[in-house]
Amino acid sequence: MSKAALRYGYTTGACAAAAAKGAALMLRGQEIVEEVELVLPGDVFARFRLHGQKLGEGSASCYVIKDSGDDPDVTNGAEIHVSVRADYFAARGIRIEGGAGVGRVTKPGLAVPVGEWAINPVPRRMIREVLKEVFAMRCIPMALTVTISIPNGKELAKKTLNARLGIIGGLSILGTTGIVRPVSAEAWTDTINAAIDVAVACGRETLVLSGGRTSELAAQAYFRERASGTGLGEESFVMMGDHVGFAIRACVRKGVKKVILAGQFAKLLKIACGHEQTHASSSTLDLQTLVQWLTLAPGTSHLADLSTRANTARQVLEDSGNDPSLVRIVCDRAGQYGKTMAPGANIKVLLAGYGGEVLYFG
Repeated sequence: MSKAALRYGYTTGACAAAAAKGAALMLRGQEIVEEVELVLPGDVFARFRLHGQKLGEGSASCYVIKDSGDDPDVTNGAEIHVSVRADYFAARGIRIEGGAGVGRVTKPGLAVPVGEWAINPVPRRMIREVLKEVFAMRCIPMALTVTISIPNGKELAKKTLNARLGIIGGLSILGTTGIVRPVSAEAWTDTINAAIDVAVACGRETLVLSGGRTSELAAQAYFRERASGTGLGEESFVMMGDHVGFAIRACVRKGVKKVILAGQFAKLLKIACGHEQTHASSSTLDLQTLVQWLTLAPGTSHLADLSTRANTARQVLEDSGNDPSLVRIVCDRAGQYGKTMAPGANIKVLLAGYGGEVLYFG
C-alpha cells in the first residue's frame, strides 16, 4: 500500500493576508464575509475560512485559524487576528503594525530593522496588495491601519528560537511562498540562515553548530564556565539539526571565522563517516567503518572487537567507558570531513556525552 501524501498548510503570513482581505471586504461592504480567496506567491490559489467577524465604526476585524497541514509546527491552530481601521482625515496610505502576541525585532541581521514589528517583507507586501485589490485603486484614498495579533502568541513564542534571534514579545509573521511544506528542510535551513545572520550582525566570530538540544545545552554550560575570552554569546549558538553541510557552508559564506561542531557520539560518527545530512533517512550509521578505523589505529584493537559486537554507536561509546582513543578518532575525523565540506573552514569539535557532560573539545 502506498503511503498517503503529507498535507501542506499555510504560513502565518498567508493567514494574516487572508484575514486582512476579509476585514477589508467587510469594511468596504459593511457586511459579514465568511471566506476569502488569495493568490499566494507562485500563483497558488488558496481559500481561507474567516472567524470572529466584527464590524465597527470605521473598522472591521476577523481571524484565520492557522492550519500547518501535516507539519509539526507549534503555531498550528493559532488564531491570526487582523483588524483594518480607516481614517479619511489622516494622510493616506497603509500602516501595518503588530498587536498582542506579535514580536518586535531587537537584534540586527533579520529581514526587518531593529525596532520594527516582526512582520516579514513578503507578508507585508501581500497585505498591501490585497487591500489595494479590495479598494480597487492604485492609491488608497484614506489612511488604513492594519493590526495583526495572536492571542497566545507570547506563550507560543517560548517554544521557538525567537528570543535567541532577537524577536521579543511574540511570534513572527513569516512566509515567502505562503505554503508550509510538511517536515520541510527549507524551514530548517531558513532558520539556520537567519540565526547565522543575526550572530554575524551582533559581531560574533565563533559559532557553535549543535546537532540537537542536548548537545547545545552541554556546549552552553561548558563555555559558560569558560566565559572569559571565548567571545560567545546567546547568538553564537545555532541549532543545525541534521543539516551539517548546509550549516558549515553557510557559516563560511557569511564570513564566520570559527565553527564548533557540537553533537553526541552517534551524530558525530555519521559526520565522520562522510554524511553531511545526518537524518536517519539520509545516512546510514556504518559501524563497520568504525571497526576498520579502530583496527588500523595503534592500541585500539580491543575497541574494534567491542564495536563489532555493538548494535548502536551509543553502545560502543558507553561500553568503552568513553574511551579517549575512541573519542579522539571519531571527533578528529568529524572535524576533517567538516573541512572537506567547506574548504577554508576553521572547525573544532565538541562531543557531548549522553549524560549532558562534555567528553571532548578540540
